[in-house]
Amino acid sequence: MDLISKILKRKPSFAQLKKYDVNQKVLEALADAQSRTILFSIVKEGKTALELSEKYRIPLSSVYKKITDLEDIALVKIEKWVISENGKRFKVYKSRISKAEISIRKPEPTITLSPNQN
Repeated sequence: MDLISKILKRKPSFAQLKKYDVNQKVLEALADAQSRTILFSIVKEGKTALELSEKYRIPLSSVYKKITDLEDIALVKIEKWVISENGKRFKVYKSRISKAEISIRKPEPTITLSPNQN
């Protein structure tokens, strides 16, 4: 297992994201329209997967897949758990970033992530 795989398994902090080259995975996530929609819709206020699915008309299974991918590269966190009236527990997801800037330079693009202060 290479170093990047080990780091991604441990859900890196923002400092680790800068220190290790995970630019490719972050770029892929930001390039995906559904991932981008999910990520930037939970900057100010956390939402459940069901809320995201209903609001943006994304299949629930796709929302869970995208959130898992975003969690793996430390762009999304679980803000809290909520319990519905019928006793079901749901995770409320929140973006760990408020802004992403991409600079295209040779040989590789650079990504600057701003932590979410909300």
